[in-house]
Amino acid sequence: MADKLKLGLYWAASCGGCEIAIVELREKILDLDAAADILFWPVALDFKYKDVEAMPDGHIDVCLFNGAIRTSENEHLAHLLRQKSKVLVAFGSCAHEGCIPGLGNLFDRKSIFECVYLETPSTDNPEGVLPQTSYQLPEGEVTIPRFYNTVKTLAQVEDVDYFVPGCPPQAPQIWAVIEAILSGQLPPKGSVVGANEKTVCDECKHNREEKRIKKFYRPHEIIPEPGRCLFDQGIICAGPATRGGCGALCPTVDMPCRGCYGPAPNVIDQGAALLSAVASVVDADTEEEAARIVGEIVDPVGTFYRFGLPASLLHRARLEVGG
Repeated sequence: MADKLKLGLYWAASCGGCEIAIVELREKILDLDAAADILFWPVALDFKYKDVEAMPDGHIDVCLFNGAIRTSENEHLAHLLRQKSKVLVAFGSCAHEGCIPGLGNLFDRKSIFECVYLETPSTDNPEGVLPQTSYQLPEGEVTIPRFYNTVKTLAQVEDVDYFVPGCPPQAPQIWAVIEAILSGQLPPKGSVVGANEKTVCDECKHNREEKRIKKFYRPHEIIPEPGRCLFDQGIICAGPATRGGCGALCPTVDMPCRGCYGPAPNVIDQGAALLSAVASVVDADTEEEAARIVGEIVDPVGTFYRFGLPASLLHRARLEVGG
């Protein structure tokens, strides 16, 4: 028992899919239980922050930290778990790149609060009450975490040892990472693990003819021809700009790759790489025609930076002075 791995898991700003992915290890979760003691997993077991605070520094062997840094609570736990863990892993796309919560970087705290608490059709808030970090009740002061203007990746607030991509990471890749940890056969610090050095296109079995495109379609607007490259059919697929390792799960069922495994090896900005791939297939005779074809792409930021805006060269929309 003394040799068992000491494991911690934490859920910050994310949807919870990474937690479900752990459960999807299925019968192998029994092997995990045999090999590791879970010292912190608040989504599944009754742990308190004070339990972690009481641990000696470096007491946790490996912490799988999923979720982006959206609030002061997320950042506090990132610092705390870094202090208490020998190895800190950015687990899943939110911790790795910012993911869907990172699209909040198109806005700021004020505009998000106004939309959510004042402007939506279903909102009933006649007094215009907005969240406050502190409120005094007769029973005492109630506090909640501070909501930040900017979503950050885990590595933007703390030192990260390894990155496991995916939204969520696939169960076989998770188990491969756990086996590497248990065997001590981990790659150099800073490596992406649970993936490979290929692109999703390299793993995809569809036939690519490198057709030129006059119009791009959203997935619901066209029924793709089976076995044929989605890009060739005018459906924007992030496969050319995305790291492999998932087995091309989405293109296999004729849905375009969304890009959740992050940038392909040696790619600095995934969105820029995907935009370059799109530009290379546009069939236009004039600059005006090219602008029209590309201009018809709905939600360009959500298309090209769906999973990686905080980690990209763009990072976020410009904040007003004092924002």
